[in-house]
Amino acid sequence: MARAVDNAVELDGALADPHVDGAVLDVRMPPSFTDEGLRAAIAVRERRPGFPVMVLSQYVEQLYARELLASGEGAVGYLLKDRVSDVRQFVDGVRRVLGGGTVLDPEVVAAVMARRRDEPLDRLTAREKEVLSLMAEGRSNASIGAALFVTEKAVAKHINSIFAKLDLPVDLEVNRRVQAVLAYLRL
Repeated sequence: MARAVDNAVELDGALADPHVDGAVLDVRMPPSFTDEGLRAAIAVRERRPGFPVMVLSQYVEQLYARELLASGEGAVGYLLKDRVSDVRQFVDGVRRVLGGGTVLDPEVVAAVMARRRDEPLDRLTAREKEVLSLMAEGRSNASIGAALFVTEKAVAKHINSIFAKLDLPVDLEVNRRVQAVLAYLRL
């Protein structure tokens, strides 16, 4: 039995129903019309791994698309609305997703792959990643130095290198240390 909802609150209720065996979701839903549908898709797949979800969107949201595809379990689709013009192809895509397959718009694949190829964190050395990891724990330069058995001056050099490799220029309005940690946490 098909069920239609038009807002995120009803969607959460519908997806909690154990008899629901798949979902076709719009990324933007009331109340905020931002990313409620995509967040609901990710959440339901966390609660019910492999739950079949077809997401429709006006644009490619790289971070969420990567997260949606991260499990590698299949049963997921991400199509751009302006390219879904053939009803038969769309229905076939939904059937493939319900059957455990994956259906992705070529622009989604290109966007996700482009982001992976040009990931600034990939520019960091192993030691710089260790320093950044300890920065993410909220440690001071002295604490990082002690943990890695290096001087505070060496830690400062690693941090400056991290800032340069992550393209974080000196800006009095922005804390580069926080920006570097945020980049690390988006992994």
